[in-house]
Amino acid sequence: MKTFSSIFIALVMGIVFTSCESDGTGADSSKPKARGSIGEIILVIDSVKWAGPVGDQLKEIFESDIPGMIRSEAKFKVNTVDPRAMTRMLKMSTNLIYVTTFDDKGSASQAINAQFSKESKEKAMNDPEIYSLRMEDEYAIGQEVLYLFGNTEEQLVENLKKNGSRLQNLFEVRERGRLEKIILARKNSAAAVEARENLGIEINVPASYQVAKSEDDFLWVRQITPSGNRADISLFFYETEYTSEEQTFPANILKLRDSITKEHIFGDPEDTTSYVVSEKQIPPAFRNMVINDNFTTEIRGAWKTNNISMGGSYLGYLMIDQKKGKLYYIEGFVFYPNEIHRDALREIETILLNTDVSWKEDQGA
Repeated sequence: MKTFSSIFIALVMGIVFTSCESDGTGADSSKPKARGSIGEIILVIDSVKWAGPVGDQLKEIFESDIPGMIRSEAKFKVNTVDPRAMTRMLKMSTNLIYVTTFDDKGSASQAINAQFSKESKEKAMNDPEIYSLRMEDEYAIGQEVLYLFGNTEEQLVENLKKNGSRLQNLFEVRERGRLEKIILARKNSAAAVEARENLGIEINVPASYQVAKSEDDFLWVRQITPSGNRADISLFFYETEYTSEEQTFPANILKLRDSITKEHIFGDPEDTTSYVVSEKQIPPAFRNMVINDNFTTEIRGAWKTNNISMGGSYLGYLMIDQKKGKLYYIEGFVFYPNEIHRDALREIETILLNTDVSWKEDQGA
């Protein structure tokens, strides 16, 4: 989502950002690089507003639980800051969101409102659907600054409710793009060759992953350097014939997943009872989408080994390529006891969404 709506472009011309730093030339070369970890958002808002209906709606957008997890984990790491406490360092944050309403006379909200011109406030007053403005590289290179505003709290809450998924998707896509540049800067070419030759698909796997198992219809790659600061991440790719729409039903996807892991993936290769199974006590979450013109079902859930020696979270995609008559199941699962899985799952999502199941041999490597 590159813009929310063309209507907001007009608002850009009417806003005065008194806090914006510039060398007067319009060039970005004088600006520092933005700072912030993947998935982190600095939310600049009055504490009273954060504790009220506006804050509740923002929490629903940015701090709602990731579905299918073994424990509660928010989608983003949100740090709230009082507008009056903004420092030069905080203004350089990678993801920065300012939230205010023009009827708020409190000094904290007024610190944000002072950045808006009289003309821009009048435009918002005349069109209640105007509620947001995006600014890239406002204070630092590689930065996303988002202003969320309304004439009243009721108006802002209503717009947040209507556009929550779009706001969430904006940052999800942005963070995947940031992460992709980091983890896919160096790729495992051997894994890519195995995927093309055995499954007829194109994958992009970081160089830090290595092939654990490769067969005609199956490939397992694994992050080989897990530590206290890094999760143990495995990815696997599976191919079979697409014969019926029933294969895409949730119950059948779970059966397929468990049949794959029972045959190929074990917590301990020496113990045949340690194969991986889906955790039935935590209902998985399913979502349908289209990726590269292929019908896809996303599944998020929890896994364990059959002998209950290990467990964790997983993210998988069932993809159908009707032209080839093939069904692909691709998944990443995490083993990271007592630690947050959110970052590992975002890494898995970034890698798997770079998979092209429609790859053909005549496309070349």
